[in-house]
Amino acid sequence: MKNQKGFSLIELLIVVVIIGIIAAIAIPNLLAARRSANEGSAISSLRTLHGAQMTYAATSGNQQFAGITAVGAPGAAGVDPLTQLAAVNLIDAVLATGTKSNYNFAGERGLGTAGAAGTPAQFFFSANPTSSSGLTQTGTRRFGVDTPGVIVVDATAGSLDTVFSAANIQTCQTAPAACAPLAN
Repeated sequence: MKNQKGFSLIELLIVVVIIGIIAAIAIPNLLAARRSANEGSAISSLRTLHGAQMTYAATSGNQQFAGITAVGAPGAAGVDPLTQLAAVNLIDAVLATGTKSNYNFAGERGLGTAGAAGTPAQFFFSANPTSSSGLTQTGTRRFGVDTPGVIVVDATAGSLDTVFSAANIQTCQTAPAACAPLAN
C-alpha cells in the first residue's frame, strides 16, 4: 500500500471534542459580557434621559418636564415623554422608540407631578430587560431614575418583568435593603 497522508478518525474526533470544550467555556462568558454591556447602556441611557428632562424644563418646558404637559398646550397630560424629548432633539431616535440595547424604557406618560406654586415638578424613568430569563436573557437588573437623578438598581428575582414605578424608585431610595443606589 502507498503511504497515506492525513488524519485518522480518532484524531479528528479529539479535535472536535477540544473545540466543543472551549465553546462550552467561552459561550457563557460571552453571554454574560453581552448582558453586562446591555446594563451599562441602560444606565447611560437613564443618565441621558435625566439630563434631557432637566434641559427640557429649563428651555422648552416652561419649568415643567416632558410628558407632563404638551408643548404649546399647558395642562395637557398623557404625552409620552420619550416622544416629546425626541421632538426637541434632546434624545436620539433609537431611545425615543422606548427600546435600546435590549432594555425597555418607560417614563411617567402624564403620571408625573406638574409643578405648582410651592411644589416642584417631578418625573421618573425606568429601564427593564426585554428578556429576563433563559439563554436569551438580556439583563439581570432593572433600573430607575427620578427627579433627584439618583439611579437605583433592583435585582429582585421575579420582579424584572414589572416596570419600575415612581413609588418603586422612591422605596429603593429610602429602603436600600430592597434595592440600592447604583454604586458608580
